[in-house]
This record gives sequence, structure tokens and C-alpha cells, in this order.
Amino acid sequence: MTRSPFTAAMLAAVVAITGTTFGPTVASAAIVCRNGAQLVSGSYLITPYCQDKLLAAVAREYGFKVSFAEIRDNPNSKRNICIYVGRDIRVQENCLTANPTGRRGF
Repeated sequence: MTRSPFTAAMLAAVVAITGTTFGPTVASAAIVCRNGAQLVSGSYLITPYCQDKLLAAVAREYGFKVSFAEIRDNPNSKRNICIYVGRDIRVQENCLTANPTGRRGF
């Protein structure tokens, strides 16, 4: 099957004018977190996913070598981190769910 030069020229003109191609497009499905809140339909909502991401960041600020995946996948790791950084105001409420009986006293 051969295309006429007119058809190829028209296709090139449409692509040049619209700036798009006629193929599948890739949607960005990344979760956007800011200070423990997730962007959902244009508003920021507190979610456990983003709270755990914030907990990992705060723990690294305190000098712990912990990843987000470790906190998300291992409840004992989250509980142990909350023992030490659970009094920080940024993660206090998230750590209440990990260690409901109380935290280490000072």
C-alpha cells in the first residue's frame, strides 16, 4: 500500500499544527505529597501513605538510616522509629497509630 504525497503532506501538517501524535499517551500517576498530605483532585488530604513518607523524612533528619519502603512495609520498623521521633510535632499523630500505648518517656 502506498500513500500519495498529498496524504503524507496533510498528515505532517496536522502533526505540525496540533503538536500531537496519534498514538497512546502516558498519564502521570505519581502520588504527590506535601508535608504529609496527598494531592487529590486539587486539594491536599492527609493520607497514611504520605504520612509514612513524612515519617521517613523526619527520621532521616534525626540521623536514622531508614527508607520509606521500610516504614511502609514493616510495622515494627515504623513502631521503632516512632519510639525515638514520635514526639516531633510533624509526625506525632501518625505515631499514635503505630504505638497507641504510649511512647518512650524522657
